[in-house]
Amino acid sequence: MADDSNTTIRATFKTREAADLAVEHLVQQHGVSRPDIFIQSATDRNTAGSKPSGGDASHEQGARGDAPLEGDVEVSADIASSQIAAVQRSLDDAGAIRVSCR
Repeated sequence: MADDSNTTIRATFKTREAADLAVEHLVQQHGVSRPDIFIQSATDRNTAGSKPSGGDASHEQGARGDAPLEGDVEVSADIASSQIAAVQRSLDDAGAIRVSCR
């Protein structure tokens, strides 16, 4: 009998760019519905990540100063238990600094 139970997977990223890449991996590689994926600050503070990247960084003038670069970004989603290993690898490939399941 197949295990069709779900689990919540959470991954922490240093940048919003890496979190967005992780979302694309979840949607395109693992068939997770976009509305079932959540992105939020990993702490109780508002954040765009803890280091500049993507649109937050200007190659000519350095990092933007208007984004609160104070903490990490968390991505979470409910996935089938049978997908845990594959999803963990994808999140790691996207730059996760921490991955956990509940």
